[in-house]
Amino acid sequence: MTTFDKREEGFEKKFAHDEELKFKAYARRNKLLGLWAAGILGKSGTDADAYAKDIVLADFEEAGDNDVLRKVVTDLAGKGIDEPQVRAKMTELLATAVAQIQAGK
Repeated sequence: MTTFDKREEGFEKKFAHDEELKFKAYARRNKLLGLWAAGILGKSGTDADAYAKDIVLADFEEAGDNDVLRKVVTDLAGKGIDEPQVRAKMTELLATAVAQIQAGK
């Protein structure tokens, strides 16, 4: 194996690792968002956990965050929460999720 091959393999491993961390961060962000929205909807306990899981699964409908955003905004309609507020919460919770993952939680 040449030095170039070793470097290429190293870059590939780093890319795969970074993508895995990114996936985990977004999944955790979506769970935290689901728990936040569940609280606004008056859900608690297993109902809140089930709702958070639905939010995580909603992210697999299409690429990007629009599927999650659309579901949460629709579910919170009439609760005084609008799209910019949900977007801001998503940004805040992504930072929280990344910090939790980096801390090994």
